[in-house]
Amino acid sequence: MRKLQIGVIGSVSDLNYGKDAEKFAEELGKLIAKNDYVLIFGAEKDADSLPTVAAASAQRAGGLTIGVTYGKGLKIFNPSAASVVIATGLERGGGRETSLMLSCDGVIALAGGSGTLNEICVAYQANIPVVVVDKFGGWSAKLANEFLDERKRYKFEIAKMPDEALKKLINKI
Repeated sequence: MRKLQIGVIGSVSDLNYGKDAEKFAEELGKLIAKNDYVLIFGAEKDADSLPTVAAASAQRAGGLTIGVTYGKGLKIFNPSAASVVIATGLERGGGRETSLMLSCDGVIALAGGSGTLNEICVAYQANIPVVVVDKFGGWSAKLANEFLDERKRYKFEIAKMPDEALKKLINKI
């Protein structure tokens, strides 16, 4: 039986997230691993990110992680975060985000800027459930308990704690 593939998306370090967001991501990654799910994330080539923090934590907990990166080559910013790296050959800002989201059964969003919004839009269009964490700002906070558009496919359900986020997502899947 195929393992559930849980996407973790969110802020890259240039959005200046805090230690509390990093701690949340670490706990989330560990929970995903301990529940024997696969953690999928956007593997950055040039900077750290909350998804990378979650993936590195999942790796330390013995989990399987898949980093989807842009462009060519398998080098990523934090190689200890990915069990497997998939180089899409696609650019950041569209192609990579589509491949990443369509590889997920469900997604948890932590803060995030324009890339995270792009990923959320792809997931929403594909009817892939997204749970948002609203306590760190960014698009996940802006979309908390909202519909993305007039289609009203689903409201973005809010989670405050890592275990709550994972439980709500699994219930939606």
